[in-house]
Amino acid sequence: MLIPSVMPTPATIAMGMCAMVLIVLLLALRNQRQHNRAVRRRFRDLTGEEQRMFSFLHELGQSIENDPSTSVLSRIIVDGINKVINARGGAIYLLGSENGHLHPSYISEDCPPLIGIPVEVRKKAVRDPRTIESHVRLSRVGVDEGILGHCLTLGTPVHVKDVKNHPSFRDAFTRYSDDVAALLAPLRHAGKDLGVLVAARRHQDGGFTANDFAVFRAAAEQSSFAIGNARIHREAHEKRTLEGELQNAREVQRILMPQTNPVVAGFRISGTNVPARIISGDYYDYLDLGDRKFGVVIADVSGKGVPAGLMMAMCRSVLRSLAPGSSSPAAVLAAVNSQLFPDIREDMFISMVYGIIDETTGNLVIARAGHDPPLLFRRDSGKVELLRPPGLAVGIDAGSVFARVTKDLEVDLRPGDCILLYTDGVREAVDSQDEEFGVDRMSETFRMAAPIGAETVLARMQEELRQFTGDGPQMDDITLVAIERKK
Repeated sequence: MLIPSVMPTPATIAMGMCAMVLIVLLLALRNQRQHNRAVRRRFRDLTGEEQRMFSFLHELGQSIENDPSTSVLSRIIVDGINKVINARGGAIYLLGSENGHLHPSYISEDCPPLIGIPVEVRKKAVRDPRTIESHVRLSRVGVDEGILGHCLTLGTPVHVKDVKNHPSFRDAFTRYSDDVAALLAPLRHAGKDLGVLVAARRHQDGGFTANDFAVFRAAAEQSSFAIGNARIHREAHEKRTLEGELQNAREVQRILMPQTNPVVAGFRISGTNVPARIISGDYYDYLDLGDRKFGVVIADVSGKGVPAGLMMAMCRSVLRSLAPGSSSPAAVLAAVNSQLFPDIREDMFISMVYGIIDETTGNLVIARAGHDPPLLFRRDSGKVELLRPPGLAVGIDAGSVFARVTKDLEVDLRPGDCILLYTDGVREAVDSQDEEFGVDRMSETFRMAAPIGAETVLARMQEELRQFTGDGPQMDDITLVAIERKK
């Protein structure tokens, strides 16, 4: 029997369509609600991340103001970034002074190893698990080794999703077996490499997202700026401290130099020292030897700066202890050489001129230990001559050759005669064309000034040097001593 078909009426069709539209709307509404919840959750995550980043930057700024040590600043950076991106651990490796290796500045407590572990270390770790941690914290890494060296060489942040499969760990003797993901960024400031910053997660904690990487890059840039500026600030502080110490040393050295011109019957003596640096390697001194005898010495230690200054002070002390009781300058210099020779470096020596004035006779006996020959102005002839007693510089020979070569020279000084002792910083002073002041120019200046007196000799010589060198830097210490026999 045939059952008659029932045709849907327009009302039925309309109701069905309404039901379908309602279902679609309900599904859309549910999806929108889920989307809104996801957006709100994402917003909360971003807001929390933003707050953590702000806190990190705030703490970083405060730490810089407190001038922290490198290790403290590294800890603040690593722990702060770990909080920002929810990393399991992290580390900062900084370049050593030789720039050939990276040294761990700070490794967070839960940070997975970031370097390969040698096979023998892994074997020891079976008995003592602390072996690996100790190895990681004490190891230095070559700038071209592992993921750290790879990041530094690449010069840009990298996201390593699986550290153990990174090409840098293909060495059979240095293996990496942990399941770890890492974010790495080179630390650079003012065009110089400082080190590498790393954040790590174990795979079981989930990988890093693209947003994590972007935030890490931004934090690494701020960290580079912080470390670079802290280093500059620390170096500036150390420089100021050193300059202060050098100024103190210069003041001590100044006190060791004669403070006034000596009073010697029948003579006028005047001396000056102008250091090229804070510390001078030149010196001059006056010694009252008793029995109407008076010693005058000028010396130049090879080199400049603190080593030369220290050797100068030693030389002065030794000479002062040995000079009294001897009427032979050569014998005194030989004794000075014997005492100082064991303490003088192979690349150093001391040139000296030591003279003894006899107030009774008006004569001067001098000895020269490898020093520039003094100039002698004779009033009667108006000419300048060089005094060349033979001698070897202090510190070249242990004693026997020095004593044999170094000889005394007696000079009969007549009224109006003048002797100029000087260091090589005078004749070697250069002008803008690199031309030396030279012995001839020095002799002529001396010849013109000597008839007026010892003080004039020093003043005229310094003025001629200033005019000759102009605004150029003083290259060497300048020391002058003029000895005038009164008219």
